[in-house]
Amino acid sequence: MDRSAQYALISTEEALADARFDWDRLDKDRVGVVFGTGIGGLTSSEEAVQQFMLQDRTPRFSPYHLLRVLANTVAGSIALKYGFTGPNYITTSACASSANAIADACYAIAIGKSDVVVTGGTESVIIELAIGGFNAMRALSTRNDDPQRASRPFDRDRDGFVMGEGAATLVLESLDHALARGARIYAEALGVGMSADIYNIVAPDPNGKAAYQSMERALRSAGLCPEDVDYINTHGTSTPLGDLSECRAIEQLFGDHASKMAINSTKSMIGHLLGAGPAVESVAICCTMRDSLVHPTINLDHLDPQLPSHWNFVPGEAISREVNVAISNSFGFGGHNVTLLYKKFQE
Repeated sequence: MDRSAQYALISTEEALADARFDWDRLDKDRVGVVFGTGIGGLTSSEEAVQQFMLQDRTPRFSPYHLLRVLANTVAGSIALKYGFTGPNYITTSACASSANAIADACYAIAIGKSDVVVTGGTESVIIELAIGGFNAMRALSTRNDDPQRASRPFDRDRDGFVMGEGAATLVLESLDHALARGARIYAEALGVGMSADIYNIVAPDPNGKAAYQSMERALRSAGLCPEDVDYINTHGTSTPLGDLSECRAIEQLFGDHASKMAINSTKSMIGHLLGAGPAVESVAICCTMRDSLVHPTINLDHLDPQLPSHWNFVPGEAISREVNVAISNSFGFGGHNVTLLYKKFQE
């Protein structure tokens, strides 16, 4: 199988081990799998084409070729391995893909289609075809002489994102199901907001209108106010336009309260995992709530002077902080905006 599917299976194995199900009592007909990936099996596609071109151009493709390329085999492989026969599919909305998957998982549980949904995201695109394409769009950092410091969200010298790859899996359950089996609950998925940024197919509205709508709708769906939020895990890709637009949206929605929140970017440390990014960042939020520790935004040496200097972007080092409500922003090419809202579980 494609590397993206391998990542998804490994992270799912870890998540299910952490969930500690009693497999003899789990109703697998009530367990769904909804995964997100922005590009799917591009690695396998590139390998097959290269092999074809380097040989005598006789079409000797593997019978597994299309199964490796098709993105839906990520969810299918998980269901096959564990025998889950509930809803099964993938979502693809560029860098918001796994945020949409998590949102769909919440909806499936809320309307009674499933008791449990295995959800998350995966991506494997550190290959010539993807790097070359994003580079041609001038989306990537060109700080090749200092790669470890190339991803620098909110910094005045940021010049583009750094590609990452990997996967993250979350196990979502209805509260009744989780409580009945004595599950260890990290957080509640409490709200979802979505919007379409119609400013440009790749560039965000410079005033952050669609990002504002996405965050405001997440708060409204959760029945919360801006003042209830303690922490924002930003989309924060380290692109000149994206970081600025997102911060303008935060300023419009949260006003003076923005200075009281922790605001950081996971991508500063691991790069941009495209469709898998939101799932990884959701795991970061759950761990933040568990440990009362907000991870840093690294490489933030000189804050962009266009950004509020009194905000806490958590530069350089983690901070100890109780976080009860957090939001995760994910904004994809094509204008796909998703905000997920999590709340620390209180028994």
